[in-house]
Formats: sequence, structure tokens, C-alpha cells
Amino acid sequence: MEYQKAAELNGLCNGKIVTEYLCRNGFSELTVDAKKVAVQHKNETSRKEAEDESRLPALEEAYTTILRGLGENTDRQGLLKTPLRAAKAMQFLTKGYHETIYDVLNDAIFDEDHEELVIVKDIDMFSLCEHHLVPFFGKVHIGYLPSKKVVGLSKLASILLLILFIAVQERLTKQIAMAISEALQPVGVAVVIEAAHMCMVMRGVQKMNSRTVTSAMLGAFREDPKAREEFLALTKSA
Repeated sequence: MEYQKAAELNGLCNGKIVTEYLCRNGFSELTVDAKKVAVQHKNETSRKEAEDESRLPALEEAYTTILRGLGENTDRQGLLKTPLRAAKAMQFLTKGYHETIYDVLNDAIFDEDHEELVIVKDIDMFSLCEHHLVPFFGKVHIGYLPSKKVVGLSKLASILLLILFIAVQERLTKQIAMAISEALQPVGVAVVIEAAHMCMVMRGVQKMNSRTVTSAMLGAFREDPKAREEFLALTKSA
């Protein structure tokens, strides 16, 4: 298979080598060892589900302070329970801290002699922008070229349920691609996110129809233009 040969020739998409390649191309936030990437990601973004209830009063108080800072009367009927509701909503919108992408993928990997492109496209997603703490939402396309291993298709879609944390779209795109690369050790991984950012729609430039598109191409998808073109053609909106 042409893609397989290209990936083997360049030594990409196998743990440490892949990550070193990424670092040379400006993804310096990722450590060189892919195993350390998984540990680093989990440690930096972990939050135990059992801790949510104990943290709720502090969050509620913080929202009360914010409302008062905006000049609101938190004792009026419409706002009496708003700080608590807002605190619970924020915990829900960041529940991705409870589990990592790696946890989801690793229990659904199967040996399969399939070497052609696998794509799951138009997966709905939403997350919170870390710059303004407002939502961004859109679609994600994920593709990979297997190397004797495949992952359950529903698990690729389930990844998007775990990105409920404070993030930036650029980093999020890379994190998804790296997680799939580490779990499957495929010939290549491609991820594209197209999202609308409320920080651009409701504030700032206030551009209602603006969309931000980010991509992460690993292995054959970065090295082989034909692989990249096939993925982009198959995920292109009608």
C-alpha cells in the first residue's frame, strides 16, 4: 500500500518518533515521549468526579460575586438560585476533566487486517474557549489509516463527549490526533475541526457567520499529499 510505504520510510506515527516530528514543526507544547504526553495530559486536566460536590459552594460564591460585580441584586427572585445553577452548569460544561481521551480509546481497540482509510465525519462538538469562557461549537472530522488495529467507530464519536473542558481549538485538534495516534499506532491520523466561536459572534468583531477551521495531520497525512487530499475530499461539505 502506497500510504503504508511512505509512513514506514519516514518513520512516522509510532510513539516517540511521531512526537519528535511534531516538535520540529512547531508543536513544542507536546513532550517528546508520546507516553509522557498521555500522563502529562491526564495530570494537567484531571478532576475527580467525587470532588465536584465539595467544590460547588466555592463556585456558587464566585458566581454570586460576579453578579454583584455586574451591578445585579442577587437577592431578587430571578437570581436567588442563579449562582448555584451557573456553578452546576459550569461543572457539566467541564466534565471532560473526569476522563481522558486515552481512557476511552484504549478499551475498544481491535486487531483487524484493514489498511484503507477510515473516516467518521460531521461529529457534533462543543467546548469552552479558555480566553473568554464562552462556548465554541461545530463539527469534527476524524480519519486514520490503520496499521493492523482499528477502534470502534462509536468510540471516535465518543471522544467529542470528553472535550468538555476549557480549551483552545488549535490545541484541542492536536490533542485528539495525538490521542488516536498513541492508542492505535496507525500509519496516519487526520483531524479537522470547524467551529463557531461565541467570542467572535457575541462580542469583539461580532461576525455571525464566521467559522474557524483547524487541522492536525500526522504520519502519512502530513507526508503524502494524496492521503491528505483524499481525506479532505471525503470530508468536504456538500
